[in-house]
Amino acid sequence: MNAPISAAWPVPVSVAPDALADIQADFSREWLRICDEAQRGVLAPPADRRFRGAAWAASRQHLLMAHAYLLSARVLSRMVDAAQVGEPLRNRLRFSIMQWVDALSPSNFLAFNPDAQQSIIDTAGRALSDGLANLANDLRKGRISQTDDSRFEIGRNVATTPGQVVFQNALFQLIQYTPQTDTVYERPLVIVPPNINKFYILDLQPANSFVRYAVAQGHTVFMVSWRNPLSTDQDGVDQATWSEYLDNGVLKALQVASDISGQDQVNALGFCVGGTMLASALALAQARGEHPAASLTLLTTLLDFHDTGVLQVFVDEAHAMLRDQQIGQRGLMAGRDLATTFSFLRPNELVWNYVVSNYLKGQTPPAFDLLFWNGDSTNLPGPFFTWYFRNTYLENNLKVPGRARAADVALDLTRLKMPAYLYGSREDHIVPWTSAYASTQLLRGPLRFVLGASGHIAGVINPPEAGKRSYWVSDDAALPGDPGVWFSQAAERAGSWWPDWSQWLAERAGVKRRARTKAGNTRYAPIEPAPGSYVKVRAA
Repeated sequence: MNAPISAAWPVPVSVAPDALADIQADFSREWLRICDEAQRGVLAPPADRRFRGAAWAASRQHLLMAHAYLLSARVLSRMVDAAQVGEPLRNRLRFSIMQWVDALSPSNFLAFNPDAQQSIIDTAGRALSDGLANLANDLRKGRISQTDDSRFEIGRNVATTPGQVVFQNALFQLIQYTPQTDTVYERPLVIVPPNINKFYILDLQPANSFVRYAVAQGHTVFMVSWRNPLSTDQDGVDQATWSEYLDNGVLKALQVASDISGQDQVNALGFCVGGTMLASALALAQARGEHPAASLTLLTTLLDFHDTGVLQVFVDEAHAMLRDQQIGQRGLMAGRDLATTFSFLRPNELVWNYVVSNYLKGQTPPAFDLLFWNGDSTNLPGPFFTWYFRNTYLENNLKVPGRARAADVALDLTRLKMPAYLYGSREDHIVPWTSAYASTQLLRGPLRFVLGASGHIAGVINPPEAGKRSYWVSDDAALPGDPGVWFSQAAERAGSWWPDWSQWLAERAGVKRRARTKAGNTRYAPIEPAPGSYVKVRAA
């Protein structure tokens, strides 16, 4: 007899009888053990951090509840693993089960969380009143607070590297940062960040600013600061397309930096979606016979979308068609929706952890610059988003020469032959490192692939002074098609990958010359100090 995993699932999902019998037998044995140890008073607290508090260990009833919950969660996970379905459906089942299991943890409910109850007693009820106040405040903001937003101000203690906005249009501002060295390399560095987040993840505070580091290495750095479109805007920005972002955004930024620096080519760096946009823009320029970039750096970037990790559970034709109908011609993809999606990729860390601390225990989250940035979401023009979603995540068109088009031009990434530095993060759940590595099979110039430790953000933002983590490189210039083979040949090095990249970039930045004290030129005069006004617009 087959056992359904979920009666609500739209297709029959079953587990083979033998596998189901094993799961049931293991459950029974483990449950009997837990009950026996609970009755004898020797049941140990679970290793799960949600149940480590002293109040859990002091209460036999709550401890039993925690073990029962974790056992049930393991059983559900095993049933998904044993389900007789294809891998795409299994991944969706696994994601759905994770959402329900994490949401139903007894730690998330005041009635079942002895730590939260004890905090109310210890504070004479203040924890309860503070928790309700925190909840009311977050309801007004429309999101769960992950940090104390009041402790940060853009331009005051985040995004503080000195510079000037030297150009702006309807899509972006371009920042030119002030030199910090007497001499600078003649070829500038232009950074294209993702437009689904704000650029200052690369310029948080002086101690962890990638921008400040690059400037200190003697590079003239330009940064694209994308506009955050609002529903109240009346200039048609909600109709902006992928092609417009490539032409009037990325390529325009490269052209302005080239003009100001007096160089025919720039060094270009793209991060995450910004890297996808940058490579696409360079392919568009290549098709027109233009070569604006002397080198290309891609950080945690997807060009081949064959494996997008857990995000794949959101990708199907029905979703693409729905978005096409809703915002394909005009309108906005709300940044709040995107932020919620990314938070629920790791719900225990980015959702329920804060529900417990903020609301059940009445605690104010600590000030953390990265989480302040994470909560500063951005909206996207609907036509831009729908093109991106369909042509990358759904159809993987950028991988196939000529299949994706922009500005009525066929794009071919395999024609990009400039030197490229490709970086992936080993524990990245948004851009799996093996997919970042897949770009080595598309680009045709001299390539260097570097794998950093940690995740999507922490792996990238790893200043050398911190002395943290490590990275992997291979001295063999060959980049085999199998990333596992590359990793088996790579050597691990302690510390940050930033100096490795800096040395690579310096070899492609030209000679040094005396740094100019004034930003811009006669054609592009400074408009306002960095970080500019676009980055300060908050998504409604």
